[in-house]
Amino acid sequence: MDEAAVMRALKRIAHEIVERNNGAENLCIVGIKRRGIPLAHLIARGVEEIEGTSVPVGALDITFYRDDLQKKSENPEIRQADLGFSIEGKDVILVDDVLYTGRTASAALDALKENGRASSVQLAVLVDRGHRELPIRGDYVGKNVPTSRAEVISVKIPPYDEAISVELLEIET
Repeated sequence: MDEAAVMRALKRIAHEIVERNNGAENLCIVGIKRRGIPLAHLIARGVEEIEGTSVPVGALDITFYRDDLQKKSENPEIRQADLGFSIEGKDVILVDDVLYTGRTASAALDALKENGRASSVQLAVLVDRGHRELPIRGDYVGKNVPTSRAEVISVKIPPYDEAISVELLEIET
């Protein structure tokens, strides 16, 4: 996906969110660290353009909640969610770049619970590449890209990258 295709997908996701939730009145958007955060801001901007009202956007670091944490580090760095608002009774749109096994989304749900009880949690992803290990699905999906396990989806977005794109790459073995 080039920049135009990514932006079209995010605009469509924003429209779908507004339609499904009957507006933006009770919404908040939470991006999963790293690339989910700038995507969450872009979706929020799309919702604001449609509804004429701003939606709170927060960031969620799920590192501590991963079930594969011990494989990553013996001394994990624990960070609080940087939401800046209450999710109590809100319809939370959780945003990530790629949905793969479902483990990131599962960890994000665990982290979100520590910040209050949302009325609902919906998952928005730019790319769904399949290969689920947990019963998790995206409520809003920019693009479904069937992949093999020997492939990787690379999402590029500022501030982490200079351009906006999605690429399918072969893993070198």
